[in-house]
Amino acid sequence: MTVVRVALTQATWTGDKESMIALHEGFARTAAAQGAQAIAFQELFYGPYFGITQDPKYYEYAESVPGPTTDRFAALAKELGMVIILPVYEEDQPGVLYNTVAVLDADGSYLGKYRKHHIPHLPKFWEKFYFRPGNLGWPIFETAIGKVGITICYDRHFPEGWRTLGLNGAEIVFNPNATAPGISNKLWQIEQPAAAVANGYFVVATNRVGLEDNEYGDEAVNFYGSSYVVGPDGEFVGDVGSTTETQVFVRDIDLDQIRVVRERWQFYRDRRPDAYGPIVAP
Repeated sequence: MTVVRVALTQATWTGDKESMIALHEGFARTAAAQGAQAIAFQELFYGPYFGITQDPKYYEYAESVPGPTTDRFAALAKELGMVIILPVYEEDQPGVLYNTVAVLDADGSYLGKYRKHHIPHLPKFWEKFYFRPGNLGWPIFETAIGKVGITICYDRHFPEGWRTLGLNGAEIVFNPNATAPGISNKLWQIEQPAAAVANGYFVVATNRVGLEDNEYGDEAVNFYGSSYVVGPDGEFVGDVGSTTETQVFVRDIDLDQIRVVRERWQFYRDRRPDAYGPIVAP
């Protein structure tokens, strides 16, 4: 049995970047004390979810990757011996900005980054104002806990990314989110489990939680948390997170389950890429 202990976090915007970073450093230490080997934060973890508005002042949250926040958490990863999935607002150069996740290994090394491919643009999710579409493909990161892939929030609505990560060898896919009530609630319940089953791997989905009215007043979105881990059989691993509370919690993932499920459901054997041409037509 190859068991990996993974920590998930969900938090409400505190009001400033430094206190959010400190909060998540505390989460990492709490998780490490519980034996966690990896920790995953929510989308754009150190800021508010600024897609609520279209305001250039939020460009100030962008920084280089690697850069100050990745360096700070790389040192923490090394200290704690923990893989860290670190969502960051990335400035590649002035005016060239991405919604990014940096992957830090348990020895503190920076393994690389993923940039969000699919960028929504609709009321209270005005992300095209802030981000360019990702251009780094669907990388797999060889970490101390196994082969890791990343999707970010809106990416989860597009099955092609999930499948590409599976074909590239992912064992665990981390999916940080800023997901708010509405039709999203139903999709949250079904999309990641469906992706885990279809592709035969674990999905770790984290979501923001709570009302960011300290930033947006009456315009604030009330994020519903409900972070979870789901296995390749489509079953939740432990309970789903709170819908209202800031949390850090750990779940044990048995990577041997991947082989068991894939040998029972031979989706990779029976897939027909020769028949799928129309799905990539422009």
